[in-house]
Parts: sequence; C-alpha cells; structure tokens
Amino acid sequence: MDTEQSSLREAWVALAGLSAVFLFEMLDNSILNVALPTIGRELHASTTALQWVTGAYAVVFGGLMLAFGAVADRYGRRRVMLIGLVLLGVASLATAFVGTAEELIAVRVAMGVAAAMTTPGSMALAFRLFDDDALRVRATTLISTVGLVGLAIGPTAGGFVLAVAPWQALLLVNVPIAMLAFVGVSRGIRPDQPSKTGLDVAGALLGTLTIVLALVAPTLFVRGETTAWVATAGAVVAAVLFVFRERTAQHPLLDLELVARPLVSSGLAFKAAAGLATAGLGYLVTLQLQLDWGWSPGQAALGMLPQVVVLVAGGALVRPLMEKLGLDRAAWISATAVVVGLAVYGVLGRFGYGWVALALVLVAAGMRVVGVVAGVNVLRGLPEDRTTIGAALVDTASEVTTGVGIAATGTILAAMFTGSIATAGWSVQQTAEFRNAVTVAGLTLTVVAAALVGWGFRRTTQVLRNVGSDA
Repeated sequence: MDTEQSSLREAWVALAGLSAVFLFEMLDNSILNVALPTIGRELHASTTALQWVTGAYAVVFGGLMLAFGAVADRYGRRRVMLIGLVLLGVASLATAFVGTAEELIAVRVAMGVAAAMTTPGSMALAFRLFDDDALRVRATTLISTVGLVGLAIGPTAGGFVLAVAPWQALLLVNVPIAMLAFVGVSRGIRPDQPSKTGLDVAGALLGTLTIVLALVAPTLFVRGETTAWVATAGAVVAAVLFVFRERTAQHPLLDLELVARPLVSSGLAFKAAAGLATAGLGYLVTLQLQLDWGWSPGQAALGMLPQVVVLVAGGALVRPLMEKLGLDRAAWISATAVVVGLAVYGVLGRFGYGWVALALVLVAAGMRVVGVVAGVNVLRGLPEDRTTIGAALVDTASEVTTGVGIAATGTILAAMFTGSIATAGWSVQQTAEFRNAVTVAGLTLTVVAAALVGWGFRRTTQVLRNVGSDA
C-alpha cells in the first residue's frame, strides 16, 4: 500500500474506520462486565461459566493475535480485517438468540477471533498511511484515544443501558460499530501488497498454544486448581518447541532475528511493563478501596477517576514529548514513569488516598505515552511486509503481561491473607495481612516492570549510539 497521505484530514475516512476497530476492542469487555450479575440470573450461569463469558474472549483474542498477524501479512491486512469485521457483526447479531451461558461463551469466542483478525491490522494500516513519523504518532494517538474513551465510559454506559434495555443490547452495539469500521476501511484504504513468504502453520499452532496456556494458567492458580501446573508445563514445552520451530523453519511465523532488533525488543519490553503495571495496579487499588478502606463501588469508581482522566486526556502529551525528546527517549522515559508510579504505590499507597492517586496518575501517564510511542517504534524496526505481525506482537505483549499482573497480585494476596478476602468485618490481623500483601505485590510488580524497562532502555541506548556514530 502506498503511503501518500500528507495530513490526518486527508485520511479521515480510513482513520474513522480504524478507530472504530479499536473502539470495539476496548469497549467490548468493559461494557459487558457490569451486566454479569444480570446475565448470571437470566441464563442460570455458574460462577465458572460467568468467568468464561469474559475470559473466553481474552484467551482467544490473545492466543490468536500472532497467528492472524502472520495471516494478514501473508494474504493482505485489509482483506483479513474486512473478513474479521463481518464475523464481528454476525457474532454480535447472534447475541439476540442466545439462550444459555454456553451459547454466550461461543459468541464471545467468535468475537475473540474477530478481534484477533482486526486489532493488529488497525495499527499496522494506520502506520502505513503516512511516511512521516510525526503523522504516524498522531494517527496512532487518535485511534488509541478513541479506544480508551470506550474503555473509560463502558461501565457507566452499560449501567444506563441496562436500566432501559436487556443485556443483549450491550453486545448488539457492536453491529453499527462493525458497519462503520467496514465502510471506513473498505473506502479509505486501498488493498495492500501481501507478503510473498510462506505461512508457518506449525509455528502458528505452537505460538497460539503457548499464549493460550500462559493466559489460562494464572486463572487456574488463583482458583487453586491442580491443573494449573499442567497448563504451566504445557506452556513452557510449547514455548520451547515454538522457538525451535522458528529457528529452523524456512518461512517462520516470527523471525526471531527481527524481534531481536533494538527498536522492536525495546518497544515490546516497554509495552509489557505498561500492561503489567496497569492491570496489577488497577486490581490492587480496587480491592484496597473497597475491602480495606470500606468504600462503596461507586466511591471506588470515583477513586479510579484520576487514571481514567489521564488515559483519555493524556494523548495531548504524546506529540510534545515526541517532538522534544524523540521517539526513543520518549518511550523509555514514559516507561520509567510507570515504574515510579508502581514504586510510589508499593511504598506509600497504604498511607492515604493521595499517594494512591499519585501512583494512578504516574502509571496512566506513562502508559498513555508508551502505548503509542513504543508501538510505533516496533513498527519502525520491522520490514514493511511484516508490520501486522509487529502490531500483533505489541498487543500480545500487553495482553499476556496483563494476565500475569493480575495473576501475580492475586497469588500473593491468596498466600499472605488468612481466610476469605471477601468476608466482611476483617480482624486486626487480617487487615495487617492484607496491607502487607498489597505492599509486597506492589513492590513485586515494581521489580518486574523495572527489569523490563531496564532491558528496553539498554536496547534503546544501542539505537541512539548507532545513530550518533552514523552522524
């Protein structure tokens, strides 16, 4: 696909379609969560079934992104995206005929497949609309802002909808979104040139198996299932086989030499740190505000408001930082802000809401910038015909570390807290155990995120050094 657009205005039709794609991804889970109690009552769903109403989407989405990223590079990003949008519309319409929890889970699986087909391509196609890095960042910022608005307003909008309409309406809203995206992509983006390389089916299967097992295992650990160790062992074995396959295949799904490029590996490390921090911190703060401090759900939602405001309004930070610091420095500085925010929470969060709010702001601000800049850096570091797999890598890094962040914090809380954490009226000992667990979990996330950012900074330094020597 030729990159001849000279402004965002010229590409508005394409950007509207691509923004609608990202809106679907971010809105879908957030708007449905508020309806889970209603769904459970109407469909007579068990606790496990309700968990998989949301979990099935995340597991399928995260597991298939790499595979469909490779398929899109091989057969055309625009083509795969349009097929995915049709699947999204059909699956959403099927919600109107759902009568059991199992049928709803099947619909959510289909939506996860559609998300895996469409989401990586949205960033890759936006990247290829422009030659100029500044325009690429602005386009990516616009698309991600639309998605984050959906993430922020999803629960509130879902609550209002449930007051006047059945829960199925929350998923039927995907139909007009899919139609808007289809029109924008089909009219605003010309067919791209597919890659001539072969498709690594074995690598796709092993990569998908690795990611799916890695995402399922943390959930099993939190629930105390013995099969968690089986899933973990399976993920490790599948990962080893995947690496072996990619090193020996004639046309690998994921060229490990490309991933080792400084821009790519640093961008993925920064994105992973942001995903880990955002998920882990959100989980801990939600529990702290309601279970330890006794806030109501409404008050807790207000307590998370600093994070929501920064995520939505923080797009204004991206362009100035990029122009002042450059893409590489903006990436590692914003990633460092994520680590500092985690450290503030781990050390000082138990001493008052002011410290919690500061931690939320720092992590959200860092994530808002690094989410755009690191993604663009990954795509800059890849050949033109591999950008969709690069976008899939970015999303996969974020999705996997999101699961790891929640699982790690949940496991630490379960290990350090005596009794049921949801029981009202904690004893003095339980309160102390919870606060200590929150501190340990917060500092554990800080150490892991710091290690990722340190690795990313090291790789970024190599890029800056090479640029300096070339000059």
